[in-house]
Amino acid sequence: MKHTIAEIKLNYVPEKLKPITRITNSQKAYEVILEHWDKGTLEYQEEFKVLLLNHGNQPLGLYTLSRGGQSFAPVDLKILFGVLLKSGATGFISAHNHPSGKLAPSNPDVVLHKKVKKIAEFHELNYLDNLVITPEGYYSFQDENDF
Repeated sequence: MKHTIAEIKLNYVPEKLKPITRITNSQKAYEVILEHWDKGTLEYQEEFKVLLLNHGNQPLGLYTLSRGGQSFAPVDLKILFGVLLKSGATGFISAHNHPSGKLAPSNPDVVLHKKVKKIAEFHELNYLDNLVITPEGYYSFQDENDF
């Protein structure tokens, strides 16, 4: 009797940004992420995204992990790290918007950030920053020494 199992295939085809962009600070990360954010939902629905980076801090892609309501977007850490590991990224920046316009991270934001940081260290991934995004600006955990 032959056992049937599913074949697992991974397929990742990164698009190269022209000109080649290099993320060197939080402002550049904010610009790249905001450029690819649906402006129609930025002040309406919270989303959690991950900017995947190669060893040279060049973007491999931007992954939308989740969309939530007006004050919360769920983050499944298994999916987050599955995406990071499958993509071959060596670093990443997480970002989520606050439809309220408030830049300060909430207590759940800080708790999640600490969990992500701990798991990233275990997997030897460079967690470069965590941004809270609004149309008027951003909060960087790295810049505010909350990293």
